[in-house]
Amino acid sequence: MKEKTETAKSKFIFGFHAVTSRLRHEASSVEEIYVDAERSDRRMQDLLQVAKAANVRVIPTAGQRLDGMVGTRRHQGVVAKAVPLSLARNLDELLDAIEGPPLLLVLDSITDPHNLGACLRVADGAGAHAVIAPRDKAVGLNATVIKVSSGAADTVPYITVTNLARTLRDLKERDIWVIGTTDDSEKSLYEADFTGGVAIVMGSEGEGMRRLTRETCDILVSIPMAGAVESLNVSVASGVCLYEAKRQRTAKQ
Repeated sequence: MKEKTETAKSKFIFGFHAVTSRLRHEASSVEEIYVDAERSDRRMQDLLQVAKAANVRVIPTAGQRLDGMVGTRRHQGVVAKAVPLSLARNLDELLDAIEGPPLLLVLDSITDPHNLGACLRVADGAGAHAVIAPRDKAVGLNATVIKVSSGAADTVPYITVTNLARTLRDLKERDIWVIGTTDDSEKSLYEADFTGGVAIVMGSEGEGMRRLTRETCDILVSIPMAGAVESLNVSVASGVCLYEAKRQRTAKQ
């Protein structure tokens, strides 16, 4: 779904998690909130209290108008007009600001907004510094991604690059180890060292990583599968890999 914007400087975010997270994280960026005039349950009351405490204007609105604002009925009766937050805008800016070994999640050709939103959420939870993706054959930060991310789209930089293979080579020049994930690797995820600077590369479901992406990786690892299922959803696999990296880094500290 293409993100709908009201002006060049503001955009719509929707859903209780996304709007509440923005209010708590950066209330000054929220210009106003539109809520379903017919909804008055406890969840809505809690949101209204947070908005009131943040001194953000709330406008009761017909549900049909909310549908039109974001192009879907899955807004839960809550739509906020907000200014995008200022996160790192490019890779060099991001890497120059990181203290300690970087932990990056690289997504090759992920086009499903629900998968991207979930990947941003696990990246935030595991403490990844950014999510990197190619500009082509990849979904952008649309309203669905923001909702599914439950606020992580506001805290984890999502950096798109023109040439992913070249970007991975640039990361390697900065002493960042590029670890690709694939079902056919004999090397297990648990045999890899994630304690230094690491970029974990995930391919799309079905297709996996593109050939050049795969060839640019320093090593390839697989997630051991003990049951009948051959592979995991990309967001679940991202979580497994990122939290293994977090476990190793915590143990080393």
